[in-house]
Amino acid sequence: MILRGLAVFLLCLNLGVALWWIAHPGAVVAPPPPLAAGTGSLVLLGEAEAPPPSDQAEVGAVPVPMPAMAACLSLGPFDTPAELRVAMNALTPHVARIQFREVAATELRGYRVFLPAAGNREAALATARQLAARGVRDYYVVTAGEQENTVSLGLFRDLDNAGKRRDELTALGFQPVLEPRTTHAPAWWIDLAAEAGFDWKARLPHSDGIDAKPVACDG
Repeated sequence: MILRGLAVFLLCLNLGVALWWIAHPGAVVAPPPPLAAGTGSLVLLGEAEAPPPSDQAEVGAVPVPMPAMAACLSLGPFDTPAELRVAMNALTPHVARIQFREVAATELRGYRVFLPAAGNREAALATARQLAARGVRDYYVVTAGEQENTVSLGLFRDLDNAGKRRDELTALGFQPVLEPRTTHAPAWWIDLAAEAGFDWKARLPHSDGIDAKPVACDG
C-alpha cells in the first residue's frame, strides 16, 4: 500500500513539472547589435585560419638567373666568418651562383735567426758563453718547447735585417740559421658565377685585401 502511494506521488510530481515547462517557454536571446562600419567581428583563436603563405621569398637570398655569357670568379681571402657572412649577403642577390669554401692559410710573421739545438742544456749554455766572449749581444738560450736548447739570435720583420744578422754571426765562425716565422689559420673564399664584367667591388662594403681570380665555370 505504501509503495503504491509513493508511485502515484512521483507520477503526479512529474506531470506537474511537465505542465510548468509547457506554460513557461525558454527566453528568446536577442541578436547582438550591428557593428559599426569598418569594425571587424570577434573571432576566437581556435576559429582563426592561418594566413596564406607568401609567394615572395626574401630578395637577398635569391640569385639572379644564369646569364648567357657568365664569368666565374673566386674572391678572397676573408679572415673571419663574420666577414664571409657580410660578403655572401651582399653578393647573393646579384650573382647567378655562389658558394664558399674554407682553406688553410699560412701567414708570414717575420723571420728568426738562431743557432741549432745543442745536445743538451749544458752544451747550449757553453755556446752562449762563446757568443758573449766574441762580443755578441741580444741572444738567449731557449729552455723549453720545440726550440729547446737552441740559441735565439733575434726576431725580425724584415728579411734584409735578418740576413745581416745571420751574416754577422757567420763571420764570427758560427753557423746560424735564418727561417721564416709563420702561423696557420683558416681563411674563406667565395666562388661565384655572374654576368661578364660584374663589378664585385661595388657590392662589397669592404673590399680592401680581397682579390678576384678568374676560374673555370664548371657545370
